[in-house]
Parts: sequence; structure tokens; C-alpha cells
Amino acid sequence: MRDVIDLRAAPRVLRRILGFAWRYKGRVVAIVAANIAATVFTLAIPRLLGNAVDQAHFVPAAGENQAFTPLLIAAGLLVGASVLRGLLTMASGYQSEWVAQKVGYDLRLLFFEKLQRLGFDFHDRIHSGDLTTRGMLDLEGVRMFVEIGVQRTVSLVLLVVFGAYFVLTTDLLLGALSLSFVPFVIWRATRTGLYLRMTWTRLQARMSVLTRAIEENLQGARVVKAFAAKTYEMAKFDSAADDALKLSNERILIRTASTTSLIFAFYFAMGLVLLVGGHQVMNGTITIGRLTEFLAFMTVLQTPVRQTTLVVNNAARAVSSGDRLFEVLDLQPTIRDRAGAQELVVPRGILRFENVEFAYDAGGPAALSDISFEVGRGKTLGILGPPGSGKSTLAQLIPRFYDVTGGRITIDGQDIRDVTLDSLRRTVGIVQQDTFLFDSSVTDNVAYAEPAASEERVVEATTTAHIHEYIETLPEAYRTFIGERGTSLSGGQKQRLSIARGVVPEPSILIFDDATSAVDAATEHRLRAALQTATARKTTIIIAHRLSSLMHADEIIVLDNGRIAERGTHAQLVKGTGHYAELYRLQGDDGSAGRRPASTGHYVMEGAET
Repeated sequence: MRDVIDLRAAPRVLRRILGFAWRYKGRVVAIVAANIAATVFTLAIPRLLGNAVDQAHFVPAAGENQAFTPLLIAAGLLVGASVLRGLLTMASGYQSEWVAQKVGYDLRLLFFEKLQRLGFDFHDRIHSGDLTTRGMLDLEGVRMFVEIGVQRTVSLVLLVVFGAYFVLTTDLLLGALSLSFVPFVIWRATRTGLYLRMTWTRLQARMSVLTRAIEENLQGARVVKAFAAKTYEMAKFDSAADDALKLSNERILIRTASTTSLIFAFYFAMGLVLLVGGHQVMNGTITIGRLTEFLAFMTVLQTPVRQTTLVVNNAARAVSSGDRLFEVLDLQPTIRDRAGAQELVVPRGILRFENVEFAYDAGGPAALSDISFEVGRGKTLGILGPPGSGKSTLAQLIPRFYDVTGGRITIDGQDIRDVTLDSLRRTVGIVQQDTFLFDSSVTDNVAYAEPAASEERVVEATTTAHIHEYIETLPEAYRTFIGERGTSLSGGQKQRLSIARGVVPEPSILIFDDATSAVDAATEHRLRAALQTATARKTTIIIAHRLSSLMHADEIIVLDNGRIAERGTHAQLVKGTGHYAELYRLQGDDGSAGRRPASTGHYVMEGAET
């Protein structure tokens, strides 16, 4: 993922952002129309002010009453023009905000939807903190350009073009002097804006580091406290925050220096107009009211022109932010439905691996090699192996979290790559070893895969998972919130809730990936008995370290270095001389406890992760 953006991307990115805004073309046309009308009334104010000054200056000698009515009319017109200008500017601002919010809404949905479709291979490579930055700070940078940058650019262009025509046709010399600060301001503002854009890209990268530090610290709060690592974490965060602060201070210096030079250029030009115009007034070439018009015009033009820095910086931020955002939006999921993919039909529930090969990286080492087996409805396949042998990888291939790189996987003869992902993942349920629970109620977590599930079905699932009785003791039973990532629960309780969540949708194929590693042996025995009833008519795969979890399986395969080292029933394997038999002897007759073999170093204590 890129952190540095090529300036050549600016036209492409800005066109794309404006394309999102143009979806609401009626509103965009209204913005331009309101800005044109506001510009007309803005430029009318200096003319009305100049006329009022002339009328006040040349009071007839016969009496002041004759000048009062024209002054009153001029004042009324001036107030009226100011009010209309304000109302039109407000209308333009409202429409700009409306369009910007809609663009932000559209991009937010597209970004989140894309994250849902991108596969594990993408999320394995990029940190969630970086995605959070793109989905919040970068998206806000794009939205702000639509809200502020577009409106102010349109307003500035209209004001400079119409204003230049107005002053140059009135008096060429004074008009040129009135506009003399504009080229310098635009040059300086553009230069500053582009530099701010480069520092903004660097600042975003540093803010991503801060976001990651906060996220990891919050998720690992218990580890930090357990190892008294507060000082280390504070030092790490302080270093990242200091880097961001130094760059922010550098950006402040750039902005203030630019603003100072722009103000100087404006007042220098105003001094020239006052000097030359004052000389013309004394010579009788122009009236004092006309000079007032030019000075008032410069005052009107000052703020929009000085905001060029903001506009350029806003556009530059939109380019860098938009490029980072569109980089994600343009990604194509590697795991997606093929053209013409059909719904998966499961009459028998036979899962078959045919010479399956898999590697995480093209040309990299194989995680699985020559894996073949078959398991059908009402049957259970047990999978055993040391850490890194490929057990979890095998489980993740079945719902197509990754695609095989060789061979094929079929369900009732249908290659899983030829069916729709939705139908496949409705058919295959997986209870993963990495238990994740949402900061919501017990019911919401258990019924996550099927929110419309009845209360009876939820209770039935938790009863099967032997967690119902504990839930009943909670303050609000099934309506109790369990905290972020289920922090209020023990490891075994989390796993049993996760099992209940996997049972609710009643998939045809159910995979337990080391799903009881944190459950004590006695509870696991009762849990297995309940699951045998619940999965009697399902195709079941159990991945585990404890032999007690696998002894009842119809077939057991032992993986080693991504290959099938042994296969057979429990009775057959314990009679052999392989890893299974050795582990059986170490864990005892019930297969529930053991220690690391000194000879091979392959197996670890029960409950270890793959």
C-alpha cells in the first residue's frame, strides 16, 4: 500500500471525486448558480459604496436635505445587496455541505462494503489501524474538498474574472494595480499548498502509526498490565506522538509564513492604489467615490484570494487522501464468485479433498501438499498435528477463505470454486480457534449468523454448548452485554459461546478448529456428547490437540509439515508406532493430558494453538 502519492495522479483523482459529486448534478448546478448571483451582488457593493461617497461629498450648497434621499436610497441598496449576497452564500454553503455529506456517505458505504468482500490474503498484509485511518481521516479529506474546496474555487474564479472585467473597464491603471497582488498570492498559495500536501502525506503515515499503537495497546491492555509494560508503552507512544507533533509544527510555520507574505502583498498593492488614485483625485481625473470603489473591491477580493492556500491545500489533501482511499476501493477480491457461479446444492453433504495443494505466497513454500480425504453426512473426521502442520489452513480452505493452488475441494461433486460464496458459507460453519465476540448482548453474539433465530433456538444452541446455565446467572441473562471481545468471560466460556454461535445456523458441514482448547476435560466430555447428538446428521470435522476430542471420530488423519503422515481410526492408530500412538501413550488412556515428547519435539501441551 502506498504512502507517497505521485502529483501526476492529481487530475485523475480530482476528476473521480468530482464524479461522485456530479451524481447530485441538480445540487451542483444550484451551487454554481448561487455563486454567480452572490458574485454579482458582491461586486455591486463597491459600486454602491462609491456612489454613496460621491453623493455625500458633493452636497449642494442650497441645503443638505436634497442629498439625504439619494443617500438613503444608496444605503438601502447597499444593505439589500449585502443581505442578498449573504443569503445566496448561505444557500451555496448549504448545498455544498449537503453534496459533501452525501459523497462522504457513499464513499463510507463503498469502503466498508469493500472491506467485507476483500479476502483474508488482503487483511493478512495490512494493519487494521491503517484501514481505520483511510476510512476516517482520508475519507474526511475527500469530503472536505467537496464541501469547501469546490465551493471556494468556484467563488474565487467567478469573483476574479468578473471583478477583473469590472475594474479594468472602469480604469485600466487602477484596475491593474488593484489586481496586482492576485498573481503573487496565487503563486505563493499554490506553492505553499503543494508543500503542505507533501507534509500531509507524511503526517498521515505518522498518524497511522499512532492509530496502530492505540489500537494494539487497547486490545492488549491485559498483557501490558500483566508485564508492567506501562513505561515501555508510554515511551513508544510518546515517540510516535512527538514525530507527529514536530511535523504538525512544521506545517504551522509554513502556513503562518505564507499568510504573512500574502497580507504584505495585499497591503502593498492597496498602498499603490491609494497613492496613484489619490493623485488622480487631486488632479480631478476621478472622484473620491471612484477611488473608494477600487479600495472596497480590493477588500472584497482579499479574503477569497488569500484563501487560495486553503483551497490548494484542501485539493492537495483530497488528492493524497483520495488516492489512498481509491487504492482500496479499486482492489479486486482474489476470492470471489466466478462468472456463472451457481447456488450450492447439498443432497448428501459429502466433502472431498482431491490432491489439494496450497501455498500462501506464489512460489513460496507449500503449507499443504497432496491432501486427499472424504467425509460424509453423519460422519466425523478428526485432524491432529503439531503446530504449523497445516490444520487451521486446511479448515480455512473449505469455506474458501483462501483458494487451493492445486487439486480441488468438492461438496457433493461440486467444485467449491464454481458455486457462490454466500451459498458455500451458509453450508459450511466453522468455529475458529481465534474466538472473537462482539461488544453486544449474549443473544446478539449467539444469533450473529442468523439474527432472526428464535429464542428457543438460541437457548437450544447454548444448552448444546453447555453455557446456558451460566448465562442464566448473568444480571440480565441473555440480554447481558459481554464487553469488547467478550472481556467479561473466561477463555472456556468464550469458546462455548462461539460453539453455540456455530450451531445456530445449522450448517450441513461443521468444522471445529481447536474449539475446546480452553475447556476443562470434564466439561469437554459433556460438550462432546451433546455435540454428537447435535451433529448426528452433519458432516463434521474436528481439529484438536487432545486425543479425547478425536477418539470418537470415524477417521483421523495426522498432519506433519503439510502432508498426511498417518490416517485411520483411533483403534488402528494406537496400534501403530507413529506420532498418534506416541501421543496416546504420553496423554494416557483417556487422551486428555500430556507433555511434550523429548524425542521429536512435535507435540505440545493440550490447548496449544496451531
